[in-house]
Order: sequence, then C-alpha cells, then structure tokens
Amino acid sequence: MKEKEKVDRADKAKSNIEETLNRLYLQKRIGPEWGFWLLVIGYLVVSIAVSFIAGSSRTVVIGGNVVSFYAFAGVLSSLSNIFVILLTVFYKMQGFIFAVVLLLLDIPPILMGIFLRGNMNSLPGIFGNLLALLAVIVIRFNDKRVITYQQELRNQAVTDMLTQIPNWFAFTELVDSLVKRGEPFAVVSIDINGFKVINDTMGFETGNLVLVDLSSRWKEIADGGSSGTRDFICRLNGDEFALVIRDFRTEEEALKTIRMYEAVLDDLRESSGYDFYITASFGYAFYPTDGKDMDSLISYSDIAMHEIKDTASSEHILRYSQDMHFNERTLEIEGKIRTALERDNVYFMLQPQFDMDHRLRGFEALARMRDVDGSVIFPGDFIPVAEKVGLVDRIDSEVFRKSAAFVAELIKKYDRELILSVNVSVRHLVRSDFLEEIRTGLRESGLPGNCLEVEITESIMIESLEQATNDIEELRALGVRIAIDDFGTGYSSLSYLNTIPAHLLKVDKSFIDSMNSSEKSKQYVAAIISLGHILGYEVISEGVEEEAQLGTLKEIGCDYIQGYLWGKPQMPEEIEVLVRES
Repeated sequence: MKEKEKVDRADKAKSNIEETLNRLYLQKRIGPEWGFWLLVIGYLVVSIAVSFIAGSSRTVVIGGNVVSFYAFAGVLSSLSNIFVILLTVFYKMQGFIFAVVLLLLDIPPILMGIFLRGNMNSLPGIFGNLLALLAVIVIRFNDKRVITYQQELRNQAVTDMLTQIPNWFAFTELVDSLVKRGEPFAVVSIDINGFKVINDTMGFETGNLVLVDLSSRWKEIADGGSSGTRDFICRLNGDEFALVIRDFRTEEEALKTIRMYEAVLDDLRESSGYDFYITASFGYAFYPTDGKDMDSLISYSDIAMHEIKDTASSEHILRYSQDMHFNERTLEIEGKIRTALERDNVYFMLQPQFDMDHRLRGFEALARMRDVDGSVIFPGDFIPVAEKVGLVDRIDSEVFRKSAAFVAELIKKYDRELILSVNVSVRHLVRSDFLEEIRTGLRESGLPGNCLEVEITESIMIESLEQATNDIEELRALGVRIAIDDFGTGYSSLSYLNTIPAHLLKVDKSFIDSMNSSEKSKQYVAAIISLGHILGYEVISEGVEEEAQLGTLKEIGCDYIQGYLWGKPQMPEEIEVLVRES
C-alpha cells in the first residue's frame, strides 16, 4: 500500500528539479510583466478608439483634403492587431490566451454595429480580427515546435551526461536567479571523500556506477519532497556535487535536509552491495546571511566543505564562518585583489633562468599587483588569499596573457629562442576552458608553442591525475613544455614521474638552502638530479643565491639554475636590456 502511495505521489507531483529548470528557462524567454499589461491596455484603448471613430461622421482637413474620421479606423485596427501579435510572440501561452480572448470579445460589438445600426463600414473589421486570430494561432503552433526544439537543446546544456542530473551551468543559473529575486536559500558544496581510491582500486566503470546510483537516490529526495524543503541537486564535476535548499524556516531545518542527503551514503553501501564505505564532506552557506552574491556564496560553501574535509573528523557537515579563513586583513586583501583585477592592476615580472655556463635559457613569469594608490601588494600577501577565495586562476590568466605577448615580441625582435615559464594552479588546470585559454594566448601573442613552459605542482598530480594527464597530453601536442614545480616536497612525487610526461624538474628552494650545510640534503638533491636524467628530464634548481650553491650544483650535474645569484625578478624594460646584451 505504501509503495502504491509513493508511486501515486510521484505521478501527481511534478519533478522539483524539472520544474525549477523550466522556470529558469521561461524567465529568459518571456518578457517583463509590465510589458504584458502595457500591450493589453494598449489594445483596449485602441479598440475603444476604433469603435468611437467607426461610428463618427466627422471629418478633418489634412493637406487641403477632407478626410473622414473613419479613415483612421483601419490604421488603429492594424495597430491593435500588432498588440495582440506581440502578446503571442513575447508572452507565449499566457499572451496567446489573452490575444484570442481579446480578439473574440471584439467581434460581437462589430457585428452589432453592422446588423443593428446598419454600419457596413465596420465589415472590414470582422475580417481584420479573423486574420489577426489566424495569425496568432499560426504563431503559437509554430512557436510550440521551436520551444520543443529549444527545450531539447536546453536539456543537453543543463544536464550532466553521466548522472542525468543538472550540471554546473544549471546550478549557477539557479543561484544567480535566486540572488536577483532576493529569495533566501542555502548553497551546499559536496565532495565524496576518497573517491579517487574507488577509481584506482575498483576501476572507473565501478566509480561511475557509484556516482550514477548516488545521483539517482539524491534526485529522488529532491523530486519527492521528502526532506520538507525545496531542493535542487547538481553534479559539478568528478566527485563534486552541489545542493540548493529553499523553503526552510530555520538553520535546523536546512541542516536536517543536508543530513538526509548524507544518510543516503550509508544506505547506498547497504542496499547496493559495495564493499567500501562512502562518506562525503558537506559545506554550506546561507543567502543573504553569509554572502550576498553568487560568487561569494559558492566560494564560501566550498571553503566550509574543504575545512571539514581537512579536519578528518567524524562530523562531515559544516557551515561557513568568517573565522575559518578570513580575518580582517584577509578580507582587506581579497578586496584589493578584486579591485586590481577590475582595474587591470595585475602585472608581471620575469626572473631569468640560465644554464650552468651562464647562458640565458628563458624566464619564469611572476605575478605582481598594485593597489589603487599605486603601491605594490606583496605576493606573500595576495597569493595565499587568491588561492583561498578562488581568484588565483584569474591572476594566472592575466600574467600568462601579458607575459606571453612581451616574450613573443622579444623573440621576434632579437631572433632568440627563449622559454617563458608560467605557473598553473590546480583550480586553473582542471577548468574546462584551460586548454582553449592556452591556445588563444599562443595565437594572439604569437608565442611559439615550444617557447612556452607550463609549471604544475605535485598537488595537481595527486588530486587530479586523470584530468592533469589528459590536459598535459593536449599541451604537448601544441609543443608546450611541462615542468614539475617544487619537486621533492611531497610524499608521492616519485610514483608519478612515469605517469606525467614532463620535460623538466624544478628542485625546491628549501633543499638548495640547506644543501651546503647538510650532506643529507646535498645527496637528496643529487638523487633528484640523477633520477631526472635517468628518466630523460632536464633539471633546474630554484633559489640559488650563493656561489657555493652554484659550485655544488655544477658538481652534481644540475642543468639550469634560477635565483638571485644571477638574476632577480625584473620588469620588462630591464629584461629587454638583458636579452639585448646577452
């Protein structure tokens, strides 16, 4: 009996997710409400004027000619028909119904004028109304075919192909719409804990089955209304999901809803027979209490999710609060970063790289930033904040675009083969438009692909190996070189050397600093250089500041150096002098 009630309820209730998507879609297709009533009122006013003019015998002199008032009836009648056609075009079904009703209501008065008062001049009005009625019917039925096609395209654009639930685009559209309407809601960022282990041990096919099964169960909660709130579940990418919660009265109600989605993870293992435990981290933020725009809400819920994920506690749900990552100084720096990006105050400096015989190899592009008063914001202040608030990829993009144009001009002007090395964050590399950004940058700047070197960190390899490998292969196809930055600082570097098709290893400055004071550090650097050479990589050491360090690196076979000993970060005009003189 309970199963039948459940089915009946599902049949009667329209999908919450589908209803939300349709509403978002219609908001973009239908004109403003004030326009609708303006057209209706315009039609009524013009129709009344036509009735008055049609029954009048008065005349008016125009250009020396006597013109009957009735001559204007046809003009106004055509204008009224334009109003009803616009109603049908811009307001779809609602406009079509009003148009048909208005046209049909207009016919009886015309017929009364013809048969009761013998006013045969109104006869064209009947045919005008019938033609207008035919026009709106044709427009409506043709529009239905167009709408069906557009909805198919919309479904493809807003649906995740693997799980068949809404995707990142649908999620951001909904959040943006709710913010514009001022409607309170909660954004929940969800990340499946240790999902990479499932893919590595059980295979990607099993991992995909888990994602599909989980998404289906979460969608059932969102559509069935069992949480007591109005929910919208989305898959963003990989094992990351997002949930939008509406129609709750208190934070406790929203938290109760989140716990329902968390409980599905236990049920998934018990009912599906998976031989592993699945947990997830949930971070949430409220509009307008925690954030007042789409970007901040998504960023804050993501911060809360990473905070609870990093603590590795038994509790997996956490609300965003400013004291997680933000103090007054951090908020101030975030504001300065956003202003600098808006006002084009992000610039670059280049630090030279040399081979062991002091021949110029190329440069590493370093991000720099100015405040509104022209003073410099130090990298140690803005880079950590940019990484936390999700702005580091925008800074990377600005530095790449500007430095690529400059180095391309140097190569052309001095006929030199120079390498431009740029840093790429995890967030930046896994963006769907990253590769297109590189292609566009190379094309617009004129920088040859083999003169660009993209530096990636171990965290990219550890957190996003599959995505990173695919993107790196695409970069290599463009001729772009790959460098592994800060090599040796992570516990799993060596296991990935055969997986990532890189060209260069960068030895972290921390090892260079202690290399001449610790035999162990010296042997460690020597081992990295030897291993790199065995695997066919070149090796560059960062942070070389002393002649003694240079001598040791020559002794153990390093290929290149970068550091204050031979070159500090310099502005473009200084770099051009260096290239010319070298």
